[in-house]
Amino acid sequence: MAKFYVTTAIDYVNAKPHIGHAYEKIVGDVLARWHRFLGEDVYFLTGTDENAQKNAQAAKEAKIPTKTFIDKNSAAFKHLCEKLHLSNDDFIKTTEERHVKVAQQIFTDLARKGDIYKGTYEGLYCVGCEAYYSEKDLINGKCQEHNTEPQWIKQESYFFKMSKYQDKILKLLKSGTFVLPPGKCQEMLNRIETEGLKDLCVSRYGADWGIEVPIDKQHKIYVWIDALSNYISALGYPDGAEFKKYWPADVHLIGKGINWFHSVIWPALLFALGAKQPKLILVHGYLTVEGKKMSKSLGTSVDPVELVDKYGVDALRYFLLREIPLWQDGDYSEQALKNRLNNELNNDLGNLVSRVLTLTEKNFPMVKKIAVDTTLSKQFDLEAIKKHIISFDLHFALAEIWKFVHAANRYVNEQKPWESKGETLQKQIYTLLESLRILSILLQAFIPETAQKTQKQLGVKEGTFKDCTFGKVASYKITKGENLFQKIP
Repeated sequence: MAKFYVTTAIDYVNAKPHIGHAYEKIVGDVLARWHRFLGEDVYFLTGTDENAQKNAQAAKEAKIPTKTFIDKNSAAFKHLCEKLHLSNDDFIKTTEERHVKVAQQIFTDLARKGDIYKGTYEGLYCVGCEAYYSEKDLINGKCQEHNTEPQWIKQESYFFKMSKYQDKILKLLKSGTFVLPPGKCQEMLNRIETEGLKDLCVSRYGADWGIEVPIDKQHKIYVWIDALSNYISALGYPDGAEFKKYWPADVHLIGKGINWFHSVIWPALLFALGAKQPKLILVHGYLTVEGKKMSKSLGTSVDPVELVDKYGVDALRYFLLREIPLWQDGDYSEQALKNRLNNELNNDLGNLVSRVLTLTEKNFPMVKKIAVDTTLSKQFDLEAIKKHIISFDLHFALAEIWKFVHAANRYVNEQKPWESKGETLQKQIYTLLESLRILSILLQAFIPETAQKTQKQLGVKEGTFKDCTFGKVASYKITKGENLFQKIP
């Protein structure tokens, strides 16, 4: 059986989750569910980055003990996963002992190999990014990500010989298949070819929070070896059964702000460890809120849990997946979400299910299998949907599924089954019920709660690819429930 290992980035817990976190996790969940749908052995990982300096700083500002602060916020991210109906197999916390041991082992192994040495670091440091920058990286003297002035820091540090792996990194990036979209790969190539690959600071001297450097108790392991190694520590690197089974990752799903860390630093560490490289770094854009950057101080930070409570989990999932192409920055607005919910989910899909089940209930205690009406069945294009998923164009995949929703609605309007009788009516109803069943299978990855509700009303089980053909069900005995969606004024 083929395997599929997909990860999201692990989130800083210096604040509660926002809608951008929800977007990345939902995309990861769609990929995980789709590959299970293909019959593959899937492992889906998400989690929280808890050893970062800015987490400790945020706890200090909140006047709460660091561990208490981190546990509280990490629980909020775990709660978000539950609210979004994610199908993740694991949730890694980098304060867990299983992770600490792996991070320390990696540091020790690299030091023994001679790929880590002690030196002195001097430069501009952004606490928000946990990264050092040169003057040319800044805009008006400020970090591009956080719009804050970096601090000038000079301190004793341990360094990883990243420069040693420049040629291998360049070859990996030039393969053209390691980082998508291609423009994000080119950005990494341009940076290496312009600046060269420098050695990397991998420890913090005198820090009071983080994982202790095993060869020097005065230092804490810096974010690169600590946070990035979560993808293998969760699998029990280096000897765990899950590591041997699922590594390398098939997809590392990340935001564009951490592209360098995943497309350059992480591969360099893996080369040094002699481990396999992930197959793909998949880089998505950022979300704005009604055209503005997400910011608590500006009042533009959106709580996804509140949205789920107000509109339902599938309304949020559908909106984010349909509205925002993976490769681009996208904009959230509450009105746009309501429009998608009212027009596409309620009017198109919800009304279709309600109409078909009402007609069935009115005319048949049981609908037996009969030859389907190809007028409708021929308008279902599974290959087009698969093609869009393979290319990670999830919004196009949903648009293709919705073409079939529209086709089914047209079929009802044109065939007018309420005017038909006998075998003609049976054929029309059976064809429509089979259409709803196939739609429910396709929607399992995108809006799973809706798919399950539809399947329950149809009296069928979850399906896979092999079930996406007409004429599979011998008979239907439906149980019509409440409407799938409610219109929002």
